[in-house]
Amino acid sequence: MNPKYLRALELDKILARLAAHTAFAASAERAHALTPTTDADTIARWQTETTEAVALLDQHPETNIGGARDLRAFTKNARIGALLAPGDFLEIRQTLVAARALRRSLGRWNEIYPRLAARAANIVELPTLEDAIARAVNDRGEIADNASPELARIRHELNTLRGRVMDKLQRLITAAATAKYIQEPIITQRDGRYVIPLRAEAKGRIPGIVHDTSASGATIFIEPLAVVEMGNRVRELERAEAREVERILRELTALVAANADALDATVDTLAELDLAFAKAKFSVALRGVEPILDVGNLKLEVGNARTETSTVQRSTSNLHLIEARHPLLDPDHVVPITVQLGGAFSILVITGPNTGGKTVTLKTVGLLAVMAQCGLHIPARAGSRVPIYSGIFADIGD
Repeated sequence: MNPKYLRALELDKILARLAAHTAFAASAERAHALTPTTDADTIARWQTETTEAVALLDQHPETNIGGARDLRAFTKNARIGALLAPGDFLEIRQTLVAARALRRSLGRWNEIYPRLAARAANIVELPTLEDAIARAVNDRGEIADNASPELARIRHELNTLRGRVMDKLQRLITAAATAKYIQEPIITQRDGRYVIPLRAEAKGRIPGIVHDTSASGATIFIEPLAVVEMGNRVRELERAEAREVERILRELTALVAANADALDATVDTLAELDLAFAKAKFSVALRGVEPILDVGNLKLEVGNARTETSTVQRSTSNLHLIEARHPLLDPDHVVPITVQLGGAFSILVITGPNTGGKTVTLKTVGLLAVMAQCGLHIPARAGSRVPIYSGIFADIGD
């Protein structure tokens, strides 16, 4: 269908409201890109999914996609060998956990929500990847000490040595013989080296390497000679730690790359399910209902520049909207309309004074027909009937 006519009917505003109910970027994109289809089976499937989602969220309001994230940027980078960060892996694992939980929940409710369960069955469980990330990355998005035996060894030695350096420096800044030369009794770092603040005039009183000077020049930061060798070993261990962390990240990145297609498929499925949940939430907000679909090969024309008319050509089915409301107007104040078109007549002429509601009526008819073919419920009474139109056209305004 021509986007020009869909804009005239303000479908873009409807889709923006729909997108506001989505939970992550992948489903929001789908909401904004939603277009009406003319395939009867697809429309019926979409409508059934929306109806099932309304019932599901009514009975199990806690159901959602959990902590799922849009992983497409991660899989894209992994495919080209770009190193992923620890936080990226945490998001991947959270998404896998959420997807697995949703798949199993909908699987248990297969008889009640068969369409949604069929969607969820496309989620790919990746226990090997999930477990590998869980072992290597903690809940704070950091590489865990036990990510590898080598990393555990390095960090144990590093923590022990840092403790020895801190103890030695603490004794130095609190000793009676040296405390008088200390600007402040603190231990800090400069360029990765542990240093203490010494009064500038006391330079040389404590042998060491000067690593920095305060802006005023009143304080110098020295690494006492007593800890230089230990400081050198700390730096060696820190470099070894960085190399081992990088090795672990590359190994995990390669594992993500190997499962990239499955991860993308899972994100796609989560996006489709979240879109169904968003349609359900939008339906509830609109007080919407699933329309009865009439299958036909029709064209709906809404209005023109001179007269306010609606016509159905080659009518084989009826449009019957019962107490329909324009979905962009306040439901507590909009005046419902009942419109029937087709069957015994194929042209409807609407007359009346300015601001009498003619244009709103035309837009309501056209927009609800478009919404139905997008799989959205319509704000009308149960029993409302909408044909499946092969074309929808609108010429609205002066």
